[in-house]
Amino acid sequence: MALFLPLLALSLLFAVATPIRDITDACSSQVQDFQHLNGSGLHLPLHHPRSPCSPAQLPADLPFSAVLDHDDARIASLAARLAKTPSSRPTSLADEPSSSSTEAGNAADESLASVPLNPGTSVGVGNYVTRMGLGTPAKSYVMVVDTGSSLTWLQCSPCLVSCHRQSGPVFNPTSSSSYATVSCSSSQCSALSSATLNPSACSKSNVCIYQASYGDSSFSVGYLSKDTVTLGSSSMPNFYYGCGQDNEGLFGRSAGLIGLARNKLSLLYQLAPKLGYSFSYCLPTSSSSGYLSIGAYNPGQYSYTPMVSSTLDDSLYFIKLTGITVAGKALAVSASSYSSLPTIIDSGTVITRLPTGVYSALSKAVAAAMKGTPRASAFSILDTCFQGQAAQLRAPAVNMAFAGGAVMKLAARNLLVDVDSATTCLAFAPARSAAIIGNTQQQTFSVVYDVKNSKIGFAAGGCS
Repeated sequence: MALFLPLLALSLLFAVATPIRDITDACSSQVQDFQHLNGSGLHLPLHHPRSPCSPAQLPADLPFSAVLDHDDARIASLAARLAKTPSSRPTSLADEPSSSSTEAGNAADESLASVPLNPGTSVGVGNYVTRMGLGTPAKSYVMVVDTGSSLTWLQCSPCLVSCHRQSGPVFNPTSSSSYATVSCSSSQCSALSSATLNPSACSKSNVCIYQASYGDSSFSVGYLSKDTVTLGSSSMPNFYYGCGQDNEGLFGRSAGLIGLARNKLSLLYQLAPKLGYSFSYCLPTSSSSGYLSIGAYNPGQYSYTPMVSSTLDDSLYFIKLTGITVAGKALAVSASSYSSLPTIIDSGTVITRLPTGVYSALSKAVAAAMKGTPRASAFSILDTCFQGQAAQLRAPAVNMAFAGGAVMKLAARNLLVDVDSATTCLAFAPARSAAIIGNTQQQTFSVVYDVKNSKIGFAAGGCS
């Protein structure tokens, strides 16, 4: 595996860690006694990216248009991913760690080559965050949670090329007695191509190199490593993850990313032998608190829809949308319109995308039901907008139905999204190559991903 990734050798020889200023957490949060949690699962607090209690809160002056632009980049990256279209932009990578398995090196090789990158899923401003402990002794790091990604990674000192600004200190492998790099001959290194959609590489000292690239030109590149991971009060040794030395793009102020997709290197699959093949979450609003739970759940409290197998991408979570009603009336579209595109449920997409015909019918039906509310101009990708704020408007009852009988009954906060202080818009848009159930519609629902039994469940009132 003598494949080397591009970076100027001299830049590595004199590389200095990018200065990163510690950012004090806004407030701390504990997992509450949410009604859908099972006592035997592993539970972590989950924070909205705009919550004042988020340990990696977005800048207060970040306009919602920037969130929508980033959301559109995520959709574009998903489309390219499903089409298996490689990116023409190569990433940068430090070729050589030091000979010690416990520290990142500062030597480089001049023999470098370029490889195309395949787009993963754009991450950052639309994703929810939690905390993960790593190392011995364990230290806590703020991590983005993403159902559309497989490999877990975080920034590692000495940040040979670049690290983005994050909340708290960067993980230092030399401070962990249980840290080790992973060899190129390992099965985990071979599995990187399916986990990151990019080929792995191998350093001269036989250390496996990963490259995770995203549709908005963000990427993380570094050494595949293993260490003890701590989640809540539970610890697991030999957890495989990426120790990032070149991390560039829109990752908010998180240290890295927790991957929950269907892949052997995801956090879910690595914890499954101990906790089982299921996880659940409740995505909170910016004024509430939520959770991520891994392991056992209370099955009787959910309505379920089967996971759908797809040859497009076997790591994403596909389901089948079968109908939408507005004020009790079905949309004026054929049943086949809902299945004209594959449907993915995703934790990191903000705005739900629907097949064009379905979206148009929904827009017309919602506008008709709110005909007494003054309209507002289109905002970015959102074209059905009203004057006022969602909480103050009378929104129609909208239900989304899925195969198997599962139904999401959307409250106004799930149907409309406030884009500024005077405008709210329908939180849906037309789809490109796939319909996507986004996180605005999922907010305050408990959503369980039962991978073992190949089903996804919804329960209202999870963290409202």
